Amino acid sequence: MLAKDLISDVIPSLRTSDSGQKALYWMDIFRISHLPIVNNEDFLGLISDKDIYDANMADEPIGNHNLSLFSPFVTENQHIYEVIELASRLTLSVIPVLDYNNRYKGVVTNTDLIHHFADYAALKEPGAIIVLDMSIHDYSMSQIAQIVESNDAKILSMYISSHTATTRMEVTLKINRNDLTSIIQTFTRYNYTIHSTFMDHDDMDSLYENRYDMFMKYLSI
Repeated sequence: MLAKDLISDVIPSLRTSDSGQKALYWMDIFRISHLPIVNNEDFLGLISDKDIYDANMADEPIGNHNLSLFSPFVTENQHIYEVIELASRLTLSVIPVLDYNNRYKGVVTNTDLIHHFADYAALKEPGAIIVLDMSIHDYSMSQIAQIVESNDAKILSMYISSHTATTRMEVTLKINRNDLTSIIQTFTRYNYTIHSTFMDHDDMDSLYENRYDMFMKYLSI
């Protein structure tokens, strides 16, 4: 999914002749804290509600003030992951999108970004989640996939996050099944550390009951 597929069709752009009050009104209506200032198709930068309050410009045209405008943007063919990275790193409520000739095309809002990402990453698909904790040296995507698929399941999405200043990592798997019991047992048999799981309570109860029965059998040996 590319930036051009994420552009909002409702968020307006400001002109330098628009007042700070108009900008604040639109920000309040659309529940955002930034708006782009555009001259024809030229993107001049983002203005925030804080900029307006700090410059005390609510009743004046934006162009009356010499603003040091923030000008982050993505190009229309950048991937959704790159859009998310920019929005997160700069704490933006909207992300301007330009074409390769630097012409303004629109903005992506955080709300739309979340909805699109949920569709893209299969987050809305039914299924359960398992989080593995491991050393980066033990990571094998092929083995993880083999374990899941050997239990007649599929990985819908997978995310990797590293622990700062360590060699540990977490692998989060979205599986196309609600019952992870057999998958958890297989990961355990292969000496994987399971950090957490998220599935239906009935399935969790079944898993814990199964583990209890195994433990009691062990004690009776």
